[in-house]
Amino acid sequence: MSEKLQKVLANSGHGSRRELETMIQAGRISVDGKIATLGDRIEVTSAVRVRIDGHVVALRESEETVCRVLAYYKPEGELCTRKDPEGRPTVFDRLPKMRGSRWVAVGRLDVNTSGLLLFTTDGELANRLMHPSREVEREYAVRVFGQVDEEKLKQLRKGVQLEDGSAAFRSISFQGGEGMNQWYNVTLTEGRNREVRRLWEAVDVQVSRLIRVRYGALGLPKGLPRGGWTELDLNAINYLRDMVGLPQETKSKMPVERDRRRTKANQIRRAVQKHSQRPASRSGSKRANPTRRG
Repeated sequence: MSEKLQKVLANSGHGSRRELETMIQAGRISVDGKIATLGDRIEVTSAVRVRIDGHVVALRESEETVCRVLAYYKPEGELCTRKDPEGRPTVFDRLPKMRGSRWVAVGRLDVNTSGLLLFTTDGELANRLMHPSREVEREYAVRVFGQVDEEKLKQLRKGVQLEDGSAAFRSISFQGGEGMNQWYNVTLTEGRNREVRRLWEAVDVQVSRLIRVRYGALGLPKGLPRGGWTELDLNAINYLRDMVGLPQETKSKMPVERDRRRTKANQIRRAVQKHSQRPASRSGSKRANPTRRG
């Protein structure tokens, strides 16, 4: 049975459907030597050859794909791109390597934002989780500087006008502090560029630190260091799939419990070593215990 080219590539871990549609429109993808166009359908066989930027890519039939998801603690200073022409660190640098598939980021965090970033091998899952129609809630811990009164909080809850339309926080809760060290937890259901920072700036309040602590019901894992990752279990994966209307996964590539503990300890140790070798980011003072909700 044939399926749309971008869906086959997304299911094979080569990007989200939106990313792949853009690549097709740009003429970067070919099928058996012919430049692909939007709407093309293919049947996955051993004979078909699909190339992205001239390189043959591996394809998998949908039913053979095992969905995997990572939770990554993005540090400040890393870019949400696969490669940076200036050689700056990216969020993909420390992820585990795979053959025949690749990690797709579920959304983005800007270079000065840290916290929870999900990656998956299932491009369709990533595409649905990012789509505004799904209204997946994100929670951020925010350190702000400026005069914050009830009128400004009311504006932020009701909605303010940004250059790309009206936006508002679904909830705002004060977490403590004063002066230049006031902390709030905020939630929203969109992923527009720098949306949290721009909302606060719209009421003349500056954000000095921003940490994503939750995506949907999945919190930033306790004990995970900046730059560390951990693979989610089948229950967490199926929670994400249920939320966006995808069939449940029945298989997991996670190791058995004893090996998983050993693997997790080793990957955390490697991540910490790599992070300690990088120059410290200029992020100001740290918050002792940003809220992490599951």
